[in-house]
Amino acid sequence: MKKWDITYIEPNNLFLDFKNPRIAEFGHNDKTPEKDIIRNLWETMGVLEIVLSIKASGFFTHEPLFVVEENGKNIVIEGNRRLAAVKSILDPKLGEELHGNRNVFLISEEYQKTLEKLPVIKLNTREDAWKYIGFKHINGAAKWGSYAKAQYISQIKREYGVSLTEIAEQIGDTFKTVQRLYEGLQVIEQAEMQKVFDRTDVKGSRLYFSHLYTGLGYEGIRDYLGMGEVESDNTHPVPEEKKEELKQLLSWIYGSKRKDIEPILKTQNPHLRYLDAILKSSEAVHALKSGSPIEVAFDLSRPKKITFEESLLDAKRALMKAHSYQTEGFDGTDYGLLKQAGTIAELADELYDLMESKWKELESKGSKKRRITDSD
Repeated sequence: MKKWDITYIEPNNLFLDFKNPRIAEFGHNDKTPEKDIIRNLWETMGVLEIVLSIKASGFFTHEPLFVVEENGKNIVIEGNRRLAAVKSILDPKLGEELHGNRNVFLISEEYQKTLEKLPVIKLNTREDAWKYIGFKHINGAAKWGSYAKAQYISQIKREYGVSLTEIAEQIGDTFKTVQRLYEGLQVIEQAEMQKVFDRTDVKGSRLYFSHLYTGLGYEGIRDYLGMGEVESDNTHPVPEEKKEELKQLLSWIYGSKRKDIEPILKTQNPHLRYLDAILKSSEAVHALKSGSPIEVAFDLSRPKKITFEESLLDAKRALMKAHSYQTEGFDGTDYGLLKQAGTIAELADELYDLMESKWKELESKGSKKRRITDSD
């Protein structure tokens, strides 16, 4: 890594970077008050743990902040959480607003002195530090979330003219993570350009970007969007004729706050796998569009024989469990439970009669198979 000289700057002359990928994720800009950014960092990025570390050991001088001067301000492009922690300690009123317990921000005089001036490496441009920051936060120990990573990769490619291949080589990426993250962000940006999606309108606390970029690794989802098998660094990876499919997919994944539409993906596992299977079946896709729960649509996407067999096994396990609790679970007074058991018995008899009828029909045609009960 390039050798940089360390200087020391007072915290009140250092400013948080609203362009930082993890901060930009929440829609901040140059008009956002710094206290709002600090509050956001507190709520989402574990600033308290850094406060407690400083309280126990002081500010680590061997881990300097990276700074560039922009519009006459020293902008911290690496170390925003640490700067937010320091500013919280130095402003007890702000700290109390953020945490509620003023005592958390009381540190010894010895460690207080380590906050008078912070170690800083001043760079000429943001570009000077991208390799270090990229390795640390994309592929290194202090990893960002997937959305922040994608934003940073896109920024490096767009602003510095660095290819995805070079970015991957510089950070030691051997799993095509760089390409997949970049492609996922291009899908989001293309959808916004086509006005079929708005990342600020998601139904939830934030944009769960990993749902999309992970999903783009599934065959059914890629085929649904007409993207083919190979990840692309194209800024418009989804063909124009698949505009409506893109709109539908993002609605399923993220919902809409303004339209009060809930996303169908509640968890990445197993719902992403379910969605992939659904998109391979026109019947299942129709069911999902009609408002069927993802589990119902997923069942429609599967071979009927497998669904039937699994349903029988699930029913058998449930009945065996109920049977094991019948002594304590039913005292003979709850008529409603008895009616439910009767309905189950009728359904079981009807299903058995249908299956037995088919079985005997096969036997009459010369089939040698015979199976009436599990123990027969």
